Amino acid sequence: MAGTITHHLNFTSSSFLSSGPLSFLPTNQLSRAKTRYPFPAGGKRLAVSANSALKALIFDCDGVILESEDLHRQAYNDAFAYFNVRCSPDSPQPLNWDVGFYDVLQNRIGGGKPKMRWYFKEHGWPSSTVLPTPPDDDDSRAKLIDTIQDWKTERYKEIIKSGTVEPRPGVLRLMDEAKASGKLLAVCSAATKSSVIMCLENLIGMERFQGLDCFLAGDDVKEKKPDPSIYLTALKRLGVSEKDCLVVEDSVIGLQAAKGAGMSCIITYTSSTAKQDFKDAIALYPDLSNVRLQDLELLLQNTVAAG
Repeated sequence: MAGTITHHLNFTSSSFLSSGPLSFLPTNQLSRAKTRYPFPAGGKRLAVSANSALKALIFDCDGVILESEDLHRQAYNDAFAYFNVRCSPDSPQPLNWDVGFYDVLQNRIGGGKPKMRWYFKEHGWPSSTVLPTPPDDDDSRAKLIDTIQDWKTERYKEIIKSGTVEPRPGVLRLMDEAKASGKLLAVCSAATKSSVIMCLENLIGMERFQGLDCFLAGDDVKEKKPDPSIYLTALKRLGVSEKDCLVVEDSVIGLQAAKGAGMSCIITYTSSTAKQDFKDAIALYPDLSNVRLQDLELLLQNTVAAG
């Protein structure tokens, strides 16, 4: 947004933007990562035995179903401008999160309200048009964050409904393959429920959305990713063992949440998460365009057998 003040990082990002997928890996890690692609030489598909472990396929939303993080950043900056949010009285313009800062922030802290709460604790609680003075108690701070988040969510919806946003490659086909083969299908996102519902209705369609066996958003659990609560809750809802689930995530936060719940996780990374350390993922993909359900069945089967 023209004329806005850009706030840069004041924490070290190296631990969150360490080496990860393929072209970004050092040579010794690159060979190891390649072995985690479940495709044989020549691209032939591998056969899956009848005792495949995969019973439930669970997708994150932001970054997996759609490449959404810059859309969220845009919506936050629009909200900061709308409410004239300024962390310093000397700031000539409203708060603005730049791309580099937001890439690290969104990979460090899950959920919009926790992001703002962390930021304001670090940089000072701001002045705004929401309150007559910067908040100095828990209730007024909660009111500020809730008001900004609600407006940001509505702005994000406007962006998604604009018709310019498409699902990431391969997502819809893989969902359809899973449902057609009788697998349970779930979406677990740290984002606000109304925001995720709107995204799913517009990007995967009402039929697929209503056909989900489990849908959970940040509102449904007390702790956000990387806490495993959302995936532990999904396990109970789906009624399956963690060893029979495969999670599709795009960031190390999501990977940690899935691992904390005892689930295997594949990563379909984005430009903002590509350099993260995904050593605990069982496979890495730039997207899902060439990934088939039987590849994932075999991958999980081999992972469970090796464990």
